[in-house]
Amino acid sequence: MITFVFRKKIDHYRISSMKVTNFSETNSLLNSFVREIRDVTIQKERFRFRRNIERLGEIMAYEISKELRYKTIQVTTPLDVAEVSVPDEEIVIATILRAGLPYHHGVLNYFDGAENAFVSAYRKYKETGHKTFDIHIEYIASPSIEGKTLILTDPMLATGSSMELTYRALLTKGTPSHIHIATIIASQQAIDYCIRNFPEEKTSIWAAAIDPELNDSSYIVPGIGDAGDLAYGQKD
Repeated sequence: MITFVFRKKIDHYRISSMKVTNFSETNSLLNSFVREIRDVTIQKERFRFRRNIERLGEIMAYEISKELRYKTIQVTTPLDVAEVSVPDEEIVIATILRAGLPYHHGVLNYFDGAENAFVSAYRKYKETGHKTFDIHIEYIASPSIEGKTLILTDPMLATGSSMELTYRALLTKGTPSHIHIATIIASQQAIDYCIRNFPEEKTSIWAAAIDPELNDSSYIVPGIGDAGDLAYGQKD
């Protein structure tokens, strides 16, 4: 068993040119699915919630695909030969269990030839009030990511610390050529944290929406609540 533990710390802000895309600032169908996963009534339908998360993963994969390197290949049709541009990168999609599973599935629907990595990262609260916590990683299953494009998927990016720790754990499998952080709802604090803690020259951040703050328990406000519980039922 491999165990990584993160403890909350304070970092100093630095200016960065890292690309951050916030789709809530644009008009697209993506916003309709975000509305449904936020809605306190609609999100109670677990199947619908999971499917909306999956569809958001599909849209995110399509948007990320526009930034990849491409090559031209020839395809034989029944009548002639056609030239087609296809991605020319080895892709590994990594997700944080368990809330990330439907989102991962959506991204994989579009990058269907990608390799996959799975990491268990969870908060271990220190008291009943859920105000302070450590983040533990106890499981990782991943191919080599050496020289490959790594897509880190997590529907909720609250503090950014789970995402960073997942990335650090995956570095035991090699060094990626580029990192795409793909989330649905992020806090501004998490975006700032990732800018400070990921390699600026080869990281891009993609968010369906960026919310302004965290509450005392480090949940995103307004957010959606607990994505894992909404998708699969409450934890005991």
